[in-house]
Parts: sequence; C-alpha cells; structure tokens
Amino acid sequence: MEKQQQKHDEVHHVLVLPFPIQGHINPMLQFSKRLASKGLKVTLVTTSKSMQPSASSIDFQSIDFQEGEATTNIDEFIRLYESLIPERLAQFIEKHQHRAKVLVYDSGMPWALEVAKRFGLQGASFFTQCWAVNAIFYHLKLGTLSMPSEEQIRTNAVVSLPSMPELEISDLPSTAYDKSGSYPALWNLMRSQFSNFQEADWTFCNTYDKLEHEIIKWLASKWPIKTIGPTIPSMYLDKRLKDDDDYGLHLFEPYTDLCIKWLNSKETGSVIYVAFGSIAGLTEQQMGELAMGLKSTNRHFLWVVRDTEQNKLPGNFIGETSEKGLLVSWSPQLDVLSHRAVGCFMTHCGWNSTLEALSLGVPMIAMPQWTDQPTNAKFVADVWEVGIRVKKDGNGIITKEEIQRCVREVMEGDRSLDIKRNSGKWKKLAIDAIDEGGSSDKNIEEFVAKITCN
Repeated sequence: MEKQQQKHDEVHHVLVLPFPIQGHINPMLQFSKRLASKGLKVTLVTTSKSMQPSASSIDFQSIDFQEGEATTNIDEFIRLYESLIPERLAQFIEKHQHRAKVLVYDSGMPWALEVAKRFGLQGASFFTQCWAVNAIFYHLKLGTLSMPSEEQIRTNAVVSLPSMPELEISDLPSTAYDKSGSYPALWNLMRSQFSNFQEADWTFCNTYDKLEHEIIKWLASKWPIKTIGPTIPSMYLDKRLKDDDDYGLHLFEPYTDLCIKWLNSKETGSVIYVAFGSIAGLTEQQMGELAMGLKSTNRHFLWVVRDTEQNKLPGNFIGETSEKGLLVSWSPQLDVLSHRAVGCFMTHCGWNSTLEALSLGVPMIAMPQWTDQPTNAKFVADVWEVGIRVKKDGNGIITKEEIQRCVREVMEGDRSLDIKRNSGKWKKLAIDAIDEGGSSDKNIEEFVAKITCN
C-alpha cells in the first residue's frame, strides 16, 4: 500500500522553478495554482527568502541563495545566480527525494532542463513574455533576423518577419540588439532561452491563442507550444478558483485601503492610473514633463511613484495637485485596474501589466522603457488597438503636451470609443481562454492528463 501511495505521489508531483523577480514569479505562481486545482501536487521552489508567496494549495520550498541578496546590480545578480543555483537545485532534488514527474522552469534558465534530465524528470520551459517577443529572439537564434546596424538603428529601419506586422527598429525589444548596453548578462539571458528549448518535453507561454493567433500558428508549425494564460488571479477572470483573488506576493506594501477609498470617491471612467513597474526609472527631466502633463489635463490621477523616484518630482507638485492626484509608492494594481473609476492606464507595457489591462478591459497609454516593452507597446497601439503609444520629441523626451494629447485621445477623443470597444473585446476573449473549455484551459488539462495517465 505504501509503495502504491509513493508511486501515486511521484506521478502527480510537479516542481516549479521561477526566476526570482516578481514579474516572473507571479505568472508561474498562478500557473501552479491552476495545476493544483486540477489535482496535481505542486512545489514552487524559490531562491529568495524575502519573496515567499502565499497560496494554500501549493507547497513552497526555498534554495539558499543569501549571496544574491547582497547585490542590486542586475548583471551581477544574473551571473551569481547562474553560477550557484544549478548545482543547488540538483542538491535540493536529491536531498528531498521529491521524485517529481516534471520540472517547470523559467525559459531564461535553460540549464534547468539539464538538471531535470539528470534526475529523470521531464522538462517544461515556461516563457513569461508574449510570443511576439519570443518569436523575435527565435529569429535572432535562427539567423533570419540579424543584429541591426548602427545605420538601421539611426534611421529606425523597418523589419519584416513571418506572421508579424511590420516592425521598426524602435519596436524591437532593446535586449534584441543592444548587446553592448548596460546589462550584457541580461542580453545573454534573453538570447539563451532558445539554446535547448527543442529538447524540452513541454513549452508553455503566458498568453492566449486569440491574442496572438498568427504568431502562435507560425511558431506551432515549428515546435509544440502551449498557451496557458492569462495568468492573473481567477477571481478577475473565470472565477472558478474561489480563493484566488490575489497573486499572494508583493514586492512592496500596497496602499490598498487608501487607493480604493480614494477611487470610490471618483466618477466612473474619470481617473488616469499611472504605473511603471518595479524596475523602470525615468530621468528627472522626464518625471517633470510627466508631472506637468498630468497636472495640465485637469483630470484625477493615481500615480505610483516608488520611494527611490520621488526626489525627481518637481518640488511643489504634490501640494499643487492634492485635490486632483494621489501619489503612492505602490498600489494593489489588480484592484485599481478593475475599479470602475479608472478610465485609462498609463503603463511601461511590461507584459504582466499589459496582460492585466487586456484582461480587465482598461484602455492604455503605452510609454515603454526597455527590454520587451517597445514590442508590447507596438501591439497595444497598432495590433490590438486598445490604446495609443506616446511619441518622443527630437531629444528623446515625452513632453507635457504629448501627455495631454494622449490622455485626450484615449479618454475623450474620436478614437476613444473604438479603443474602449476593443478593450472590451480582448477582455472577453481573455476570460474565454482560461474558462472551462477555453484554449488555455484545454492546454492545461492536456498537460495534467499526460502527467497523471502514466
């Protein structure tokens, strides 16, 4: 009897290893909740004691990585992580005798597949970015897209790729061509996602079929891929996981009561929500233009400004806008985006934030900074048509006049009705994808069935 129970646990057990930053942990944590809801035993392995999620359906275990907490430099962190964690993961699996069936790992850690195979586990690569971005890196890997020349970058040349809209160089992820930039280790990490992906048993991506249909169709003709998104808490989508109303992980303490009480006092669709994620930083000049732009719209705004960024604000800005604006260092973003008072979302277009806005039907003002954000912004404005993208002046600055223009166009201009209508369409399709019988739900069901049938 004990042997039968042990065999049952082995077959149904999945390990999940996310890259230890919030934007990568959140989607893999949500995927883990979906797997657990369908009967699998799921252990999420973290490598940061300061980021311990909470979810009663999942077992959380940590690998000691105290050295990584001593550096805030992205490149140093990545190099240290890749030098230490592969062997520590192997030691963890061997020590705990998990005998799991599958290791689901962040696609930026292709070495995890080798560790999985060493212990007889299947490997599942999990791409946290959209397939449009993944396809660009795939073409770079194949050589069907070359590194742009300085002349192409200067002239913002047009790039044509199968199944994709025409892209200008400025629409490409910065990490697709900026090898000599500030973060070479990050560049290498992005490119390494495709080093051995064809050897993985499963390939998952945090998107949904209808959102990127042509790209998915083209990529699926090359290798098996499965969409399993959008990976946001169930209570904001299909509502089938009754206790799943939060990611269960916050990098900073959100000002939930303050934000919601403030929003409750505002009219429907009247508030501009502004947030640029946990990493992106604006110059002091750009912060000043954005501040003056928001002020001059004469609209209510909720602006998330991290503590480390607040010294870049104009000295009298907070006092002069106290009747119109609320500034917080962090917010409960899902609660804010789903609030009736929010009329548009000014965003850096990180993929998680973009998916949240799409899933909740919120029009966007796209203000991308780096990495995958320019590509996401291109699709927001020109493919899904759920917002507009800001334009920089000749000095690379987004002026206060441009901020005013974008707010007017999204919230009251001629295009605003079409943008709102499209936002509602993609919201419905997001819910359909993850709901019972939807494309993402079927892909998750297929994975679970394959795990449990052996």
